[in-house]
Amino acid sequence: MTKVPGVILAGGKASRMGGGDKGLLSLAGQSLLDYVIARLAPQCSELALNANGNPARFQRFRRPVLADGIADQPGPLAGVLAAMDWAAALGADRVVTVAADTPFFPRDLVARLAEPGGLTLAASQAPGETPVLQPIFGMWPVALRDDLANALERGDRKVRLWADAHGGTQVIFPHGGADPFFNINTPQDLRQARALARGDQCFRMK
Repeated sequence: MTKVPGVILAGGKASRMGGGDKGLLSLAGQSLLDYVIARLAPQCSELALNANGNPARFQRFRRPVLADGIADQPGPLAGVLAAMDWAAALGADRVVTVAADTPFFPRDLVARLAEPGGLTLAASQAPGETPVLQPIFGMWPVALRDDLANALERGDRKVRLWADAHGGTQVIFPHGGADPFFNINTPQDLRQARALARGDQCFRMK
């Protein structure tokens, strides 16, 4: 498989964590972004961050920082559009996105998302349970960027609805323990992530 460019969506407001950049939170001596970059970089041809505000705070990661092209931080679809625009400038026909607050996502994520072709979103599934969509983790055809820009101008904000309207399909990632797409939204989540990072076998996701 030809590698595709990847973008880490790091533009969330982290309101439940007291504000700031969740990607810069510490986990076992590294930032969440360090974890995410270490997992995603080997899977991609090039890597960038999507974030708003002063890009200097991400300088040490030595990656391009892409701001939303739509004002007022309208949500993850604006980050997807920024990723599409960047990928188009690179000459790529698709781009993968991941979340900055999800440090344990699969190491074969990109290959699995690329396999069906078209627009694909990840979903995790525990045994006997309904798949849980992970809409930030997607493979996006660059050809859809004008349509997405128009949708955002209309006020569309829901990733799943926009993806469904363009024939988006789900790629299921089964798991038997902790969900690999476990994301960090609260201080309690961060404590749980630290337990996972330590390899605590007594830890179980609820």
